[in-house]
Amino acid sequence: MKEQVNDIYEQIAGEESTSLGDLLSKIPGLSGYMERGRRRDADQILRDTIAKRLEEIRLRLSNVHHELSRDIGLAMRHAEDLGRADNRLMGLTGKIKDAPQGYAGFFDAIKIKEEDLARVYVFDEQMLNNVDQISADVDALEKTVAQGANISAAIRQLNDDLGIANETFNARNEVLMGIE
Repeated sequence: MKEQVNDIYEQIAGEESTSLGDLLSKIPGLSGYMERGRRRDADQILRDTIAKRLEEIRLRLSNVHHELSRDIGLAMRHAEDLGRADNRLMGLTGKIKDAPQGYAGFFDAIKIKEEDLARVYVFDEQMLNNVDQISADVDALEKTVAQGANISAAIRQLNDDLGIANETFNARNEVLMGIE
């Protein structure tokens, strides 16, 4: 997952031509400004990627709900918990999409402390891991519904992991606010 975060940043950083980069490095303060812009772009791409994956997961969750509704008893028994999972997933997606563009106040400073940047990257990696876990939870839920297994436990696990993902994103924002 760390590689995904670094790859996104490197993709943005690599788009600048070498001759332009050389010119910008000769103008005091401008290269730092460009660096902040690249990090904002990388953050936006990362958040867009995460939000898109969460939207895809939500579609899969909707299909699970549809499958459950074939049996009205199952649908009613699990409606509240499944609805909670859907609401949490929708809320997390919205928070990620609507967050201010990456590191706005964080990168407005002349000097960026590497330890602060590293802390933010840790949260970005955790978010990618959280999305993978949420996807795995929906996979497991799809299987339990198809098999008629312990659906409540699968939904509970999904809700727990959605809670963790929300906490991670909230903590990331708190770190960014503390850095500003």
